[in-house]
Amino acid sequence: MDTTGFDVMTLGCPSRVIMQRIGDKWSPLVIASLKDGPRRFSRLRNDIGGVTPKVLTQTLRTLERDGLIGRTVHAEVPVRVEYELSALGCTLLGPLEAVRLWAEAHAGAIIEARDAYDLRPGN
Repeated sequence: MDTTGFDVMTLGCPSRVIMQRIGDKWSPLVIASLKDGPRRFSRLRNDIGGVTPKVLTQTLRTLERDGLIGRTVHAEVPVRVEYELSALGCTLLGPLEAVRLWAEAHAGAIIEARDAYDLRPGN
């Protein structure tokens, strides 16, 4: 194990897959968008911004497969589909909020470190 507590040598470790999922570019944004209740696809896309329909569809399917969100199809004309956090997905709100707060609190220090690194000879 490394100092973060993650067993980086275990390639088949289930937590690795989960960490990749919640650490990808779009999943945390989808989860955050759903924190206030169900959303339709177009609303999610507008809330998140910059995500293509294909990537959003893939992200939603993966989160649904992982049990983090639910998908409800309403038998209307036209058909209405809504996505919402599952009970399991709701348990991610606290940790993701903690990471967001940490990032906001330390963004300046990280930018300074990047700038200092970039100014070093050989970089």
